[in-house]
Amino acid sequence: MLQRIAYCVAAAVFAATLGGGPLAAQQPAQTQGIKRTILQTHDLPGSNLQSVQGIAQIGPDVAFPHHTHPGVEISYVLQGSLTLNVKGEPTRTLKAGQTSYVPAETPHWGRAGPKGAKILATWVVEKGKPLASPAK
Repeated sequence: MLQRIAYCVAAAVFAATLGGGPLAAQQPAQTQGIKRTILQTHDLPGSNLQSVQGIAQIGPDVAFPHHTHPGVEISYVLQGSLTLNVKGEPTRTLKAGQTSYVPAETPHWGRAGPKGAKILATWVVEKGKPLASPAK
């Protein structure tokens, strides 16, 4: 699954791959110019959902491929910039201090800017499913 977070924005946090469920990536990981660290994971009482929060660092001009999440992704750009493409929406350029929201199961992809990007991402996802999967 660590290979799948690369599909997150890194996602850019949006960030990258986790081999199993979100808990599989408690330690920092690096894949092809994307470093991601899961900060915390919590079950949401009374539901089959959990929140996962992490940092994604994407190298300069590094692309993150088409991917989806089994829940929403809410991100905040801490440093740098990135281009974010979300299926059905116009392409956006996000800079430090800006946010994004990606609906559940919605394909998205992008590329970090020339100085890279550092993103704080929160996913609210179904427990037991991979945090990110390649988009079909």
